[in-house]
Amino acid sequence: MFTAPLVRPAFLRDVPAITAIYNHAVVHTTASYDLEPVTEASRLAWFEARQADGWPVWVAEQGGQVVGWATFGPFRAKPGYRFTAEHSVYVAPDAQGQGAGRLLMTTLIAEARQRGLHSLIGGVDAENTSSLAFHARLGFVPVAHFRQVGRKFDRWLDLVFVQLLL
Repeated sequence: MFTAPLVRPAFLRDVPAITAIYNHAVVHTTASYDLEPVTEASRLAWFEARQADGWPVWVAEQGGQVVGWATFGPFRAKPGYRFTAEHSVYVAPDAQGQGAGRLLMTTLIAEARQRGLHSLIGGVDAENTSSLAFHARLGFVPVAHFRQVGRKFDRWLDLVFVQLLL
């Protein structure tokens, strides 16, 4: 029986699942331009820094398992950018296409609006057509295409910035 994913704030106990989902993307995709998996200790430090700085981390849970996560944080460090945030969303491969990503993103968008943000930015590998289409369905539009700014899997990668004005 299919159960819809539930989105909730992430807890410390979710860090191993967040790490595993992220590392799968690192090793198998260009969703992240990291070249090596991150350690659970580094992801724990990242999570604690997010909490200390007041940035949200949400997880999607399905059948008692964390199947995705999302966050946003500063787009750039200078104070003039304070109304813009950059987001990340990752869903485990076996949970993709089941609504977890959409629920995570609609939660992030609602929180960004509630916090008074004006703009959300996402960086998407140009070959990741499913992520580009996913973002387009949520109202994001491409605003920049950077050619050959990343390198992974022995090839140059283009990066597309997508933006949602809130």
